[in-house]
Order: sequence, then C-alpha cells, then structure tokens
Amino acid sequence: MKQSGQDKTLHQAQLATLTVWGGEELGHPYRATQTPIVASAAHAYSDIDEWYDVALGQQPGHIYGRMSNPTVEVLEAKLCALEKAEAAVAFSSGMGVISSVLYTFLCQGQRVVSTKDSYGGTNKIFEEFLPRMGVEVVLCDTLDHDEIERQIALGCDLLYLETPTNPTLKILDIQRLVNAAKKAGALVVADNTFATPINQNPLSMGVDVVLHSVTKYLSGHGDVMGGIACGTKSLMDPVRHYREINGAALDPFAAYLIIRGIKTLALRFRQQQYSAGVLAEFLLTQPLVESVNYPGLATHLNHAIAQQQMRGFGAIVSFVLKGGMETVKVLLPKLQYAHCAGNLGAVETIYGPARTTSHVENTLEERLALGISEGLVRISVGIEETEDLISDLKQAFEATQTSLTQTW
Repeated sequence: MKQSGQDKTLHQAQLATLTVWGGEELGHPYRATQTPIVASAAHAYSDIDEWYDVALGQQPGHIYGRMSNPTVEVLEAKLCALEKAEAAVAFSSGMGVISSVLYTFLCQGQRVVSTKDSYGGTNKIFEEFLPRMGVEVVLCDTLDHDEIERQIALGCDLLYLETPTNPTLKILDIQRLVNAAKKAGALVVADNTFATPINQNPLSMGVDVVLHSVTKYLSGHGDVMGGIACGTKSLMDPVRHYREINGAALDPFAAYLIIRGIKTLALRFRQQQYSAGVLAEFLLTQPLVESVNYPGLATHLNHAIAQQQMRGFGAIVSFVLKGGMETVKVLLPKLQYAHCAGNLGAVETIYGPARTTSHVENTLEERLALGISEGLVRISVGIEETEDLISDLKQAFEATQTSLTQTW
C-alpha cells in the first residue's frame, strides 16, 4: 500500500498519468502490478455480523457481483480520477448507463429538455420510452441556445446534453446551459463519450452527472462493451441502487479490458485527434464532399465554443457526400485502411453512414427530421499513420469519381 504523500501527488498528476495510475494507487492483492480479474459471483463471510455490515454499506467489502466487484471497483475509481468525481457506477453498455441514469432520476409528470442531435439510441429513449412513463420530452434545435434556455425556463427537471454530438459534431455551450438549468432547479446530465476526459470535464462546468460509453475511446480496442456514470456520491448512490435492482452490471473481465485500454488513452487519442484534424482539412478539398463537420475547423459554427470549453477537438469527423447513399455505397468499399462498422473509438479507423451506425434504430423519416442526410458518413479516426489515412481516402475518392462518371 502506498503512503498518503504519494496518493496526494497522484491526485495532482496530469491526465495522461492518471489514465495509468488512477484508481490503482493503493496497490493490488499478491503484489500484482495489474488489476486482478475477480471472477467470483459472490464473496463469503464466516462472521455473520461482518457480512451484514458489508451488506448495509457500513464497512467496505463485496457481497454479490450485481452489487459490486473488486475489478469493477478499480475501473470506477479510475474514472473518478479522470473526471474529478466523488463516485462512479459502471454498467454493461453505454445505453445501459444512459437509460439507467434517466430512469433513476425521472418519473411521471416530469419534464426533460434536450436537443435533436443526440445518439440514435438516446433519441429513441426520448421519443419512445420516456413518453410511455408520462415524462414530457422537449427536443430543441441543437444550435439554438436561446430556444433551449427558453424551454428550460418553462420548466425542466432534467437537462440532457451531448457534446460534441453524434454524428453531426455540433457543440453545446455547457456553461451557459448549466447556468440556465440551475436557475430552474434541473439536474444536468452530459454524455462525454466523444470528448473523453482528455478533452473535457463537464463536472467542472457544473454538470451533475457525466456519462461515457466506455465501449468507445476508453476501452479503445473495439473488443468490449461498457458504460459508466460519474458524479457526487449522493447522486451515484441511487444510480448504483437502480443498477443493483435492474441488473445491468459490468462483467469483471470486461472491466479488466477497459482498465487496460484506458492506460493508453492519452497516447492513442493524441494521434487520433491529430489525424482527424488533417483528414477534416483534406475533405474540404474534395469535389464529392458537400460539407464537413469537425469542431477544429475555423468554419465550424461553434468553433469558438469548442475552443473555450475543450482542450482538443476530438477524433471524429463526419462529412456529407454529394449523391447521398449511392455515393456512400461506392466510396466506402474502396477504402483499404478502414473497417465499415458500427463502432467508434478503436485503434483502427472506422467509417460508416448514420443509417447503419449512430442512428440505425431510426427510420429514414426520423433521420431526415433530425437533420441527418443519407449521405452523411462518420469517420472514427484510428492510430494509423496520418499519411496512410490521407492516401487511402484520396485513392478511394479518385476511384469513386471514376466509377460515378462511368455510371452517369
């Protein structure tokens, strides 16, 4: 066990160091240098009174895997360090944490304010599931901060933010909207998946609960699913209780993989983010591209806000192809250094249209109503050499132009 002086130094460490050491400063059993996978569903006690005290939370320990697990606990502690939170609760998927947090804090007769630009699964909760519970949901134009503030003032129990948005990469002014929400007495929840703790810490801007799909950048290798919520202990306690009763607990082996992935987050994200900026600039030069979405571009509508509240612009780029889905179908199969798949944040570059990735749950009509065209393609930029990604995209565009010219 490390001394308190070393613990204090760790808490003052920079984010890249915290990705490695956060949540692990007290050491591991058997002097292991890596977090052990504790695969036991239950934990035994010979002292019945001690068992009862642990069950009531009056002393530390574990009872049953649905309630807590030593490996999962390390992951939760690591996210607390990265997001500067008092407590965190891990779930079996990103949608597991999003839905569980919303269901924990909302009930019949309450009112949610959010935006039209959000992940498709989140949008389904807003459009389909919460109204069944008798919860009123108001979805505003994402770029109309005045309208969002007006709707908050009309009554708001929970404000839900996603910034940057998936897949349109719009930016919300977190501090401005938090101020409006606090005046209305609303709880503020923010999805920080795209920014990651490397670029943005919403809790420091007054957000109450920050969420991550750890399937994405935090795990970083496309081989595990998970979600996590971070906030004060008083807010995380009911979230943990909801998870305990509803059962979306994270498997310890998945937690181990995510912990291992987080340790390279800063290194991975540095390369991914650099390449994303270069690819965004390249896409602006392509005749087949109608528009490019990337907060780092000076032409981005909320570039100034992104500069103010983010430490970097992220590793996701989206663009709209002229000719819509027909052009998408020609371009994507021509890429060599890319998966065409419904994930993001992995070490490999991943391309995909919204209709089969972020908004696969939505109909064509729903996507169009949300401002998502059939020609929109999302790139999750990987850790490959930037020059190779540019060369690959260039040859794919040249081949696509030739194919379309022959077809026309």
